[in-house]
Amino acid sequence: MKIALMDSGIGLLAAAAAVRRLRPDADLVLSSDPGSMPWGPRTPEDVTARALAVAEAAAQHRPDALIVACNTASVRALPALRARLEPEVPVIGTVPAIKPAAAGGGPVAIWATPATTGSPYQRGLIGEFAEGVSVTEVACPGLADAVEHGDQEAIDAAIAAAAERTPRDVRAVVLGCTHYELVAERIRTAVQQPGLPPLALHGSAGAVAAQALRRIGEFPDPAAPAEGSLTVLLNGSEGGLSATALAYEEGRLLQAVSPAR
Repeated sequence: MKIALMDSGIGLLAAAAAVRRLRPDADLVLSSDPGSMPWGPRTPEDVTARALAVAEAAAQHRPDALIVACNTASVRALPALRARLEPEVPVIGTVPAIKPAAAGGGPVAIWATPATTGSPYQRGLIGEFAEGVSVTEVACPGLADAVEHGDQEAIDAAIAAAAERTPRDVRAVVLGCTHYELVAERIRTAVQQPGLPPLALHGSAGAVAAQALRRIGEFPDPAAPAEGSLTVLLNGSEGGLSATALAYEEGRLLQAVSPAR
């Protein structure tokens, strides 16, 4: 079993680690183009072209499925990716976890990039899955870029600024960018209010990992032998996990289970 994941940068680590936890025996291919990150401010045409290049590099390794572990690419390029790769390679997009967050009754905050915040796409999801629930869209300028580069001061500053714009009574926060899942606990600490019940965080990594397995007719087996390989593609060329990637728990998990070759 081989599952590929694509993103502009290291945002794919969260979903890759989720796949690795569900199936330690799965071979993983991580394909990205960090030099072009972030994709959020780029035009839809530019995002689509870059996403297709990153996906086609992964497809050269003949995966059984491809996870688009990037909210921007899922919004802008998913139809083009599916047209290019399916049915040979099932393509699984990433959707912000608004539905499960709203199921708790709210209030809900959606942390996302400035490009996604207020977009017709996100507003459509809110209308479809959060009717009657108080939802606040919170733009997080600079957070994804700070996470990508491991800039701790910039991460803290971006989280603090977004937390200031988040209503104090929110009960759930949707992490609307895959990069944010790498600093989820720092976000929880910043938003959690004293005396209130524990804040619920809703990312997409676990859901897309499970969906990828379903699409190829496989099932979770966390006890499977930890024999899966790891291939890292940077702009189409084989490389390794960066020092920044290894600064995150998800990167260290991937390296420990299957050192990149």
